[in-house]
Amino acid sequence: MKQFVVIGCGRFGSSVATTLNSLGYEVLAIDADDDKVQDISEFVTYAVQADVTDENVLKELGIRNFDVVIVSIGSNYQASIMATLIAKELGVKKVIAKAHDVLHGKVLSKIGADKIIYPERDMGVRVAHNLVSSNILDFIELSPDYSILEINALEQWENKTLKELRLPSKYGINVMAIKREKDINVSPYADDMILKGDILIVIGSTQDIEKIEKDAGD
Repeated sequence: MKQFVVIGCGRFGSSVATTLNSLGYEVLAIDADDDKVQDISEFVTYAVQADVTDENVLKELGIRNFDVVIVSIGSNYQASIMATLIAKELGVKKVIAKAHDVLHGKVLSKIGADKIIYPERDMGVRVAHNLVSSNILDFIELSPDYSILEINALEQWENKTLKELRLPSKYGINVMAIKREKDINVSPYADDMILKGDILIVIGSTQDIEKIEKDAGD
């Protein structure tokens, strides 16, 4: 079972740490603020107050033995960069770092972060797409070129099979799954019919996703 370290226990870090813990994984949460450590201590495996910019401290905590380190420090850019750098130098296989902007992300990437996440930007993108139409339930940007869209079946799709709808040729998107009440049909067949109330999870290029959003607009 994977073991995780979460460095920085603000809103984002706490959410990541407590969710991982609730899923049954071992989580070490570290923060320089003792109050934050106290707040999260009962919701993770271990919680430690420590200076995350001190290599000896992180070495003593044994973070090199964990599978993944998530650096989710708030507005302290220097601490974020130092913690990421130290984690990589100590030999952590996978370091995921939270960035506040593109420049911060570039620095984190150059010093070895394996994945950069932009929670504020990504949430803004998702909210904007959700505002386009009540039919659009969620939007996930996989890369600048490809996205996943969760959408209520449009009225014109009802009582038609995927083959009849020809969504790949019309929109350039592929249907990954169909949610019907509590059931999820993963990798649906061409003869599967779309019914009223169905939710489709589709994947496609950003341009193709925009086409379907226009048709879904209220």
